[in-house]
Amino acid sequence: MPDAREARNVIISDDKVRELIAAAYRLDHQFGLLTDTLAITGARPSQAVRLRVEDLHNHPLRPKLMMPKSAKGGGRNRSVKKAERYSVPITTQLAAKLKAAAKGRADNVPLLLQSDGSPWADNPGQSYHRDVNKVVTAIGLNPAEVTMYSLRHSSIVRMLLRNVPIRLVASLHNTSVAMIERHYSKYITEYSVDDITRAGLLSEPVAAGDNVVGLR
Repeated sequence: MPDAREARNVIISDDKVRELIAAAYRLDHQFGLLTDTLAITGARPSQAVRLRVEDLHNHPLRPKLMMPKSAKGGGRNRSVKKAERYSVPITTQLAAKLKAAAKGRADNVPLLLQSDGSPWADNPGQSYHRDVNKVVTAIGLNPAEVTMYSLRHSSIVRMLLRNVPIRLVASLHNTSVAMIERHYSKYITEYSVDDITRAGLLSEPVAAGDNVVGLR
């Protein structure tokens, strides 16, 4: 919501992300493809559903999507911002699935579709919320806590923990460094700083054993 400062950022493990994607594909292929795209890119659902066929750049080794910006925050230039795009790398596996989904279709039509062939709405959650509840429950998590946004939060934290520069993480997720630091810094403190900082601690002297003889 506008000016909101409280974030409920539910992070799930990489294994659970993979389970969620697989469960989504089993339930419905098109829903699975949307879920897969959200998990790989970390984009907001409202961004991913605005992807067009031409936004898929299927390089054999370095495929990417030209993701539409969200223009969060409103303002007079909102419509202009929403037309802007930024490059997001994707896996070759996802690129192959998206290429198959786009086969034979015009460049300017939506890349991701629902199972009946219709485009997702601007607020796709209205269409898929029951499916999300089903797949989250199927992998043993609580649908009252885990949402499609959990894929975005998990993507951001994954990159931070793998030492991707924070400025790059912010750019790839269409957000700001300030927002990343405000809502995700605690995960770095909890999960990675301990291992890094312990290398710089003052070490205690090692006690000599009875069988150690000091040399002159």
